[in-house]
Amino acid sequence: MTTTDTDTVSHVVAQPRDKTMGMPRHHMMIFIALFAAMLVAPFVLYPVFLMKVMCFALFAAAFNLLLGFGGLLSFGHAAYFGMASYVSAHAAKVWGLTPELAILSGTLVAMVLGAAIGSLAIRRQGIYFAMVTLAFAQMVYFFALQAPFTGGEDGIQAVPRGDLFGILSTRPDRTFYYVVLAITFGGVLAIYRIIHSPFGQVLKAIRENEPRSISLGYHVNRYKLAVFVISATFAGMAGATKALVFQLASLTDVYWTMSGEVVLMTLLGGMGTVFGPLLGAGIIVAMQNYFASFGAWVLIMQGIIFVLAVLLFREGIIGVLARWIKKPL
Repeated sequence: MTTTDTDTVSHVVAQPRDKTMGMPRHHMMIFIALFAAMLVAPFVLYPVFLMKVMCFALFAAAFNLLLGFGGLLSFGHAAYFGMASYVSAHAAKVWGLTPELAILSGTLVAMVLGAAIGSLAIRRQGIYFAMVTLAFAQMVYFFALQAPFTGGEDGIQAVPRGDLFGILSTRPDRTFYYVVLAITFGGVLAIYRIIHSPFGQVLKAIRENEPRSISLGYHVNRYKLAVFVISATFAGMAGATKALVFQLASLTDVYWTMSGEVVLMTLLGGMGTVFGPLLGAGIIVAMQNYFASFGAWVLIMQGIIFVLAVLLFREGIIGVLARWIKKPL
């Protein structure tokens, strides 16, 4: 361990609690601008497309909390996203729950699943951790393929959105859009608060130098498990919301390629940044939507963009921009 590593970790751990959510003025202005833009966006763009972007933005932000700030690379986050999608769809269609209860049901299932898988996965490090998460995710995929309530390859279709709190109808896309906007912004702001809390500072210290964090008396595995469960919970919230957006839950949501997509979104936008995953999600979803006519070529385009991003923007688009303006983003 070098003196530089020791000083860095000590500085990260010793940072005091931030006031007013620790939000710099430029962060606050960006959040306000984003929120204002999204308020008027459904009058310009297709609401379902925008809702898909927001769901994946929350998914990417949740994954970035684990990878960018916790230093844990998971190849199995589709398990929480997809299983929450199935539970939310089943709760709304079969149990007849209102949208908020259906989304909450899927989120809670993702949290429990994250706790079960995370308690085993955190016992390994590096590539072994990644492979364990992938293995569990594949188990969840085959469960979704065989379980009676998931509908197998057909999935759960024609999921009703119902009435929010039993009062407000969410059947119109534009109405449900604002529900999704509230969920997404609430989730992203909650993740932002976690990052800038003392808990988040300890996560950064563990990411920078785990042995040093242990020597300072921190129970590293507890922090790893906590951030794993929190990340899985928000990923589940994104998946549960997406199921109601498209009124569909399918094997695509739980397949391993979904885990790969969220990794791509995070790295493209900027791992370890606040706004990077949001931008990365927007770019990937826009490509899938507007380049859909190219068929399988979309995957090749994504691969080319990923290679270029690694070569030209090694810190991600937002990471490079933050270095240019010398302010954290």
